[in-house]
Amino acid sequence: MSSTPVPPYGKAPLRTVQVLSGASAGSSAHVRSLAAGLAARGVRVTVCAPADADRAYDFIGAGAHFAPVPRRGDAAAVAALRTVCGAADVVHAHGLHAAMRAALALRGRPVPLVVTWHTRAHTEGARGHVTRLMERRVARAATVVLATSSDLVDRARRRGARDARLAPVTVPGPRRAFGGAADSKARVELGAVGRPLLMAVGSLVPHRGYSMLLDAARRWRSLDPVPLLVIAGEGPQRGELRRRIEAESLPARLVGRRDDAAELLAAADLALLPSRWEARSLLAQEALRAGVPLVATAVGGVPELVGDAAVLVPYGDAEAFADAVERLLSDPARRSELATAGQLQAATWPTEDDTVAQVLAVYDELAEPGR
Repeated sequence: MSSTPVPPYGKAPLRTVQVLSGASAGSSAHVRSLAAGLAARGVRVTVCAPADADRAYDFIGAGAHFAPVPRRGDAAAVAALRTVCGAADVVHAHGLHAAMRAALALRGRPVPLVVTWHTRAHTEGARGHVTRLMERRVARAATVVLATSSDLVDRARRRGARDARLAPVTVPGPRRAFGGAADSKARVELGAVGRPLLMAVGSLVPHRGYSMLLDAARRWRSLDPVPLLVIAGEGPQRGELRRRIEAESLPARLVGRRDDAAELLAAADLALLPSRWEARSLLAQEALRAGVPLVATAVGGVPELVGDAAVLVPYGDAEAFADAVERLLSDPARRSELATAGQLQAATWPTEDDTVAQVLAVYDELAEPGR
């Protein structure tokens, strides 16, 4: 009696290990989506990440094996990662720190290493020098670097990558529809009934541009009604931003890290992205999909991502940012036009299936000689 061939086509299933540092929501969501898509195609997937990452993203529920690896980067942690990666056909690391650990774990082993650069570090001085050294080491250790925006492809090549390719990452769409009562409830909770709601989401760190956003908020105090700026996220700048909001009586609220940030965003009148640099911003993707007009800085991969479906302004220009917001708040027709354009632009982005197919094609290309 003949046995049923193991996919694909009688070959042993491709074995991949996905390595995460656990620090980025975007890369974690991408790995969860990737694990589900690869497992559905018969690939054996193991995710190596801190234990709390599986609790947050349920990689096991996506069909992957899960191997907890401590956040620390000491020799014991690298050794644990080396054990898991030893049986892989391809190791895929997401982010600079995860890639560095994977490169150390694979030293001396002929296992292809794929690295996805989801974003770039924003460090200066001595830390910036160390970051650049890490980028060079990772770029040269990787068999293939997949970068989520064109400028990251260029950066990887400047750092010495042998093979750097554009690989736009699309995050999963919303799990449920927004609108109606859900939006009203969100606005009541935030205190934005009878006034415009402006929403920003992201970690409270300098490169996000929230200090400039508060500069712009000073202008909005003169509007009638006064819009409410809500920033969802946590980080080291929280104290500084809170003190400014209180001292200057700014129409702004910090609501911390929120699991329902996408729902809050969908209830907003405008989404705001004031960052110094972004690749494929989660906020931009969620805003355009939800039909929420976006005002963003023209940096990094943002223009490539949004096309003509958002209002773009120079980074750091609080006056230009404030003007753009005020013009949109006074022009419902333009907001409606941008909402429609945003959803049309989102429809041009790669789907989750497209993303999985591109990554799997890279895996097959690298693993085939040894299979």
